[in-house]
Amino acid sequence: MEEPEEYIDFMVKYRDWVSIRRLGIRDYTKPEEVVYHLAGIRASIDNHAYSILGINTDALDSIANELAAGKSKTSESFGAVVNALNSADVKKRIRDACNSDMVAKLAIPYLLNKALSNMGHETSIMQAAMSRLYPELKPPRGLGRVGKKGKKAKE
Repeated sequence: MEEPEEYIDFMVKYRDWVSIRRLGIRDYTKPEEVVYHLAGIRASIDNHAYSILGINTDALDSIANELAAGKSKTSESFGAVVNALNSADVKKRIRDACNSDMVAKLAIPYLLNKALSNMGHETSIMQAAMSRLYPELKPPRGLGRVGKKGKKAKE
């Protein structure tokens, strides 16, 4: 097989987060494969960036679930979620989920995106959406390591 002239490399080793993703781009690589791969990298970053900053995403997920509960995909529901972000109770809960006021400002987009996602709106290109549009795209199996827990569970 020929060596790709173009590729996407993503590698992180930060504390307990290790992620290595590589895609060799060849003449036959479809654009949707590239976007699918990039969406996976973005998801990996999003899953870790907030916690690195000291944001309790579990607490924000709980707020997002409450904001989205019983809401449909209408513009009125969208507006209700946005308006709820300005309530004193939600602002306090966001602040409590963060280690500083400055970081709390970064938690608001996370919370809005999560609430809208829970309502069925997609705010960015996600691998799941790509798989629905292009059923041939499947998540690659990770090479990963099997820790002691994994070995014991298999035995």
